[in-house]
Amino acid sequence: MSLGAEFERVSLPLEDAFTISRATQEVAENVVVRVSDDEGNVGVGGAAPSAHYGETADTVEAVLPDLLDAVEEVGDPHQLERIERRMRETVERNAAARCAVSIALHDLVCKRLDVPLYRYWGLDPTESVETSYTVGIDTTETMREKTERAVEAGYSTLKVKVGTDRDEEIIRTVRDAAPDATIRVDANQAWTPREAVRKIAVLDDYDIEFVEQPIPAEDPEGLKFVRDRSALPIAADESCITLDDIPRIADRADIANLKLMKCGGLREATRMVHAARAHGLEVMLGCMIESNASIAAAAHLAPLLDYADLDGSLLLAEDPYAGVPMPNGEIDLASVDRPGTGVREE
Repeated sequence: MSLGAEFERVSLPLEDAFTISRATQEVAENVVVRVSDDEGNVGVGGAAPSAHYGETADTVEAVLPDLLDAVEEVGDPHQLERIERRMRETVERNAAARCAVSIALHDLVCKRLDVPLYRYWGLDPTESVETSYTVGIDTTETMREKTERAVEAGYSTLKVKVGTDRDEEIIRTVRDAAPDATIRVDANQAWTPREAVRKIAVLDDYDIEFVEQPIPAEDPEGLKFVRDRSALPIAADESCITLDDIPRIADRADIANLKLMKCGGLREATRMVHAARAHGLEVMLGCMIESNASIAAAAHLAPLLDYADLDGSLLLAEDPYAGVPMPNGEIDLASVDRPGTGVREE
């Protein structure tokens, strides 16, 4: 079988500047990969690299030729396990780059078989979950306005970024603006362990669902200290990157937050889901700020999840790709009537 491949960088302006405790982002640099067969089928995937994990659009573009050569060496796109293993052997790191190829190949294979990705995996689309919508750090009044807009748009689950000297004020304001919403809090490693325990005790008064990555990933014992004393469940994000991290966080967190761009591919992500379950963890799937070239694939994992934070494309001013519909945050897999991930160019 003859396979063709190409990739391009796309700059995606955000609707609003997006700030977390360590950085502000106004444009997302993604790289889109297309893999085609000799029957005219084209699989689409996307990379959303994060400098926090040592990747940029430049590094993605630098390693993609080698990754696509590895795909060509295998030749058969249906040998997805072999291809992902070969890509890891070729490029050990650069998870977002490997992920883009993984997504494109899954999309291609499902188009060849004429089935949606969730059906290829044997999943029930009616067991999908709802995605949260993220409110980034800003002035308190602006965060109130963003919250009100999100509620008016129909989002009933909000993830609120904290890690400032006014965290309680932020959460009090968001709760006041969204009295009926489910609220999750993400500190992005901003607190010390003792500070985290104190702040979580205060946040517990505002009916918070859970707290994500309260302290730096480099302090695993500190994470256990927080989890053992926390009034709220703890989700591990920066502490949970690859499959090897699952047993390490099992007694240090309640929820494993997986991301395709951290783990390097769809097959690795499914392994992490099952490993997390085996270790008694709940499972959340998050994302970077990315287009539906990759979010569409992540959405097909929704029936395996307890929680989803797949709003990356919703934060863009405009997405050149359409994917799985998410009306009011509902990941509506049942409405996907196209083979593959459902991604298509707008």
